[in-house]
Amino acid sequence: MLNDLQMLLELQTIDYDLGELERSKEYIPDMMENLRREINETVELFQKTEQELSESKVTQGKLELEVKTKQDELKKLQAQMMSIKTNKEYDALISQIDNAKETISDKETEILELIEKIEKLESSIDDYNKKAEEIKEQNEKQLAILQEKMDSVGSKIDSKEGERSRIMVKVPKRTMSVYERIRKNRGGDVVVPVRKRACGACYKALPPHRIQEIKRGDQIITCDNCGRMLLWHNGVSE
Repeated sequence: MLNDLQMLLELQTIDYDLGELERSKEYIPDMMENLRREINETVELFQKTEQELSESKVTQGKLELEVKTKQDELKKLQAQMMSIKTNKEYDALISQIDNAKETISDKETEILELIEKIEKLESSIDDYNKKAEEIKEQNEKQLAILQEKMDSVGSKIDSKEGERSRIMVKVPKRTMSVYERIRKNRGGDVVVPVRKRACGACYKALPPHRIQEIKRGDQIITCDNCGRMLLWHNGVSE
């Protein structure tokens, strides 16, 4: 019976490994998606900044052209002052001149604001590009590692399933049935060592006669509290 418990311990390790492999089939794709998302976000930030910089420069060029056009118009209006003959014509011309000056002032303010914005974009775009390249390089290395792990999960599961089958045929069906029932109902460890004369899972103290039964190892003893199989390990159990 002690030999059966030893085999169940091996089976328990295999089942733990299988559980980790099954979970990896879920979390590895999520990790890979997060890495890809981070690459895309940094690239998009760089591209967005690059586009914003380009559009700002185009707008600056248009505003400068509008200012020059208004300045030329202002010069013509100011030149007409010499030929004014009536107060009405003078007032009308002054109004046009004031409007032209106001437009020029507004456009120049917009240009100054754009220049400040362009300077900020130009100072940050290299950093965004560098970060995008670094993130892409780092994440692609991680993606390659994770993809390799993902590709090997199936074969590892098959290998562990084979090991499990080889052990199962050596364990009595009744004992195997108890193991599977406990694993299904409790999860985690099924076979646990006695620790300080108590169950190694729930820490429920064990009576002396139960300790002696576990030490003999001639039958499967389960914890009265949590139902797990108990195993006596010298050094661990004392």
